[in-house]
Amino acid sequence: MNATEEQFAEFLTKYEKLVYTLCYRMSGNPFDAQDLTQDTFLSAYQRLSEFDGAHERAWICRIATNKCLDFLKSASRRTLPAEEETFLELPDRGEGPETAFLQKESRKEVQRLCKSLPPPYNEVAEAHFYEEKSIKEISKEKGRNPKTVQTQVYRAKALLKKKLKGGRIE
Repeated sequence: MNATEEQFAEFLTKYEKLVYTLCYRMSGNPFDAQDLTQDTFLSAYQRLSEFDGAHERAWICRIATNKCLDFLKSASRRTLPAEEETFLELPDRGEGPETAFLQKESRKEVQRLCKSLPPPYNEVAEAHFYEEKSIKEISKEKGRNPKTVQTQVYRAKALLKKKLKGGRIE
């Protein structure tokens, strides 16, 4: 075994239970969870050269989540449609596909508008209106006085209103 394989073996030992648990919770089946865990580590090994070494736990969990989501999508396609009564028994989650799509598009538009503002308002607006961070969080993150951030958010809001009304920002 070379050094890379030894490092990967340690990596596997370190995260095997975590990945299996994640896969089991998402799939609900221990056999599928085993397969998904194996697929996750195979994929991680194949992409090891792309990995920069930072946040390895998040990296392997993201791979596992993506594998599970792909599996669940493909599994749902393989099942036959159930009877109409079965669908009627499902709880209504309130949000339909149109609502979800419109919310996603609205968020994209908010981000686009925020990015179009001049500095420093663009970054403050994006953090506040798109990422939904508080003034306190932004000031701490940017290393700025909270009153300064509050003023920048207020001005960014005015600029966004002006943009939405069709005015130019100079």
